Amino acid sequence: MGTPLSSRAEQTVEVVERLHEEYPDTTISLNFSTRFELLVAVILSAQCTDERVNKETADLFEKYHSPEDFAAADQEELAEDLNSITYYNNKASYIREAAQTIVDEHDGEVPDTMSELTDLPGVGRKTANVVLQHGHDVVEGIVVDTHVQRLTRRLGITEEQRPEAIEDDLLSLVPESEWQEFTHLLISHGRAVCTARNPDCGECVLADICPSEKGDSDVDLASGDAWE
Repeated sequence: MGTPLSSRAEQTVEVVERLHEEYPDTTISLNFSTRFELLVAVILSAQCTDERVNKETADLFEKYHSPEDFAAADQEELAEDLNSITYYNNKASYIREAAQTIVDEHDGEVPDTMSELTDLPGVGRKTANVVLQHGHDVVEGIVVDTHVQRLTRRLGITEEQRPEAIEDDLLSLVPESEWQEFTHLLISHGRAVCTARNPDCGECVLADICPSEKGDSDVDLASGDAWE
């Protein structure tokens, strides 16, 4: 039997409060200057580090400036421009097709609804949530990336495994005012302390409330990072 909702809610609030103290300035780590650049960066970040994406997009956004530029790009040339990114051929195709859809159906503007965003090639709910939150200041969900998946299960906040199910669970546990920050707090903690294979429990501000640290959880602590 899982942890009662009230206990999980209390656990979640305590996690948020402690991580706010530990990471007071946490925010998105992808570099972008327009909504479309944000969309491109998030598509590229699937199963790839933000550090690598930022290194790649520094040149990419100098070469391609708009959805029109990306839509008109040669597929092979764009793929070559992205060749240090995981699955660069597929991502080049997604970006070109998404750019074309934005030009043809949205007057060159990145849409501001979940349904329209997830209709774009290569865009799932996680990507759409990021674009809505950081491109349009619309917060209607919680971004569930690899760190959020790993840490929420380790902390006993959820027993769900699929990102969509985890998000549904979190929406009932995380105060709505924290939906955006929750992801960044867990990403910061996941990178600094609660890493995938070698979590530093001795330095963790959550150790005394973490069932995994106490050995009470069946969550696989060595599970690898993976985006949606």
